[in-house]
Amino acid sequence: MLTIQNWLSFYNKNYVPIGKVAGRFYHQNGEPTEMLKQANALIREGQRLQAQAQAKKQRFPPCNSEWSSSGGSRVWCSKQSGGVSRDWSGVPRKLYEPGSGHGHCVCVKTETLPLAWPGTSGDLDHPNLQKYEGCHPLADSCAVKE
Repeated sequence: MLTIQNWLSFYNKNYVPIGKVAGRFYHQNGEPTEMLKQANALIREGQRLQAQAQAKKQRFPPCNSEWSSSGGSRVWCSKQSGGVSRDWSGVPRKLYEPGSGHGHCVCVKTETLPLAWPGTSGDLDHPNLQKYEGCHPLADSCAVKE
């Protein structure tokens, strides 16, 4: 639905509308149908989920990763990893989504967040994060054992 919305935005921005086609989305008098109202509701929900995913990506940006036949797999964090520019690099962790049996590598900020409970390590204590086995807890790069 977001792809359709992007297409519509492009055409509304670049072309002058000359009317509406009566049918699934508009009545003969040009009023929206219930189907259009449902489609718009789905678009708003998609935009909400997209914003939520973007906020999560800012908090937990994806790691950089590489594989070579000689060195195996490695994940690391930098101030640009995952296509997210920020002023911190972080440390690699596996983030598990509720209901999913596998995790993916994200970079986690090591500084305590202002709203973290006293005595915690901010995002490092997030319950869905797991350290990489054999990797120092504050290393910005980890060899991944298969």
